[in-house]
Amino acid sequence: MLTKEERIFLEYWEANRERKKSVWHYLSAGLPMGLTIAATILINIFSDWFKRASRVINTDPDTMIVILVAAVIIVTFIVFFSVRYKWDINEQYYRELLAKKDLT
Repeated sequence: MLTKEERIFLEYWEANRERKKSVWHYLSAGLPMGLTIAATILINIFSDWFKRASRVINTDPDTMIVILVAAVIIVTFIVFFSVRYKWDINEQYYRELLAKKDLT
């Protein structure tokens, strides 16, 4: 027997599972978190609290390009994999509820 919350989730996920799998949803859900993490890393690097890092950045201009590429990779990773993980968890829960519903 399904509880009220489980029935609500089943209805919600049946209606939205394909929409939540789209690339646009990935961007809208994961981009703020990814940009926040990348921004904090960049602020941490450029805040000058770690003097050695500041010296390395100032001596080699190519280091800035490497840092920016790394920030883009971090954002991309977080956007796609964190949202995909969340979608997989919801899909698994949905399938478990369907199996539970079929048993009763």
